[in-house]
Amino acid sequence: MQKRKLGKSGLEVSAIGLGCMGMTFSYGPPADKKQMISLIQTAVERGVTFFDTAEVYGPLNNEELVGEALAPFNGKVVIATKFGFELDPNGGPQWAGLNSRPEHNKQAVEGSLKRLQVDAIDLLYQHRVDPNANTRCGPERLKRKFCRPSRSSASASFPTARWAKASSPDR
Repeated sequence: MQKRKLGKSGLEVSAIGLGCMGMTFSYGPPADKKQMISLIQTAVERGVTFFDTAEVYGPLNNEELVGEALAPFNGKVVIATKFGFELDPNGGPQWAGLNSRPEHNKQAVEGSLKRLQVDAIDLLYQHRVDPNANTRCGPERLKRKFCRPSRSSASASFPTARWAKASSPDR
């Protein structure tokens, strides 16, 4: 499998990645969990090292699926996940709006760490820009606290960080 480096970070991933959203969300009813775990693990065995998920897919259960499937490959694969939505407070399948406020980001990322069964996130980015959030203290603080420094400096160049810096001249 060919590899690609993401940005200036040196984070290396397979040229072919696997987006996992449709396994639990969006394209009809969720697929069979055992079959999806098998599919993800077969992808790893065939050289795929880059997997994409988000807290909002499902919501939450896509990260759980990806975390369970990739637990045996911890440190050998790159998991990208996203934050920035306010989920339905009643646990429903819809999101209630955008929320990229720092206190919410921290909760979202801590939840992602648990669901993904990892101690650090390889690639973390904001799903949608929240125009109501104070971007001056969000992405960089998350990166320092939750991202894997040796593999994840790609987080320093994720679009949200560039947007936050450009939109906050007093940084």
